[in-house]
Amino acid sequence: MLIFRWLASLLLLGSALCFVFYLGTGQARYKRWGLLVLKWTVVAALAFFAVLIFGRIV
Repeated sequence: MLIFRWLASLLLLGSALCFVFYLGTGQARYKRWGLLVLKWTVVAALAFFAVLIFGRIV
């Protein structure tokens, strides 16, 4: 659990940094990277919670 929390926090921080770089430089690649990292963070979180719910059901 602790590892997942740290991983999710670091991924969100990385996404935020990408958006800050985008605001600072105006380069679209940072926005794409930020959205990509954010998307996979949400996917990973949904998978994690699905496993927790499945574990409770079974």
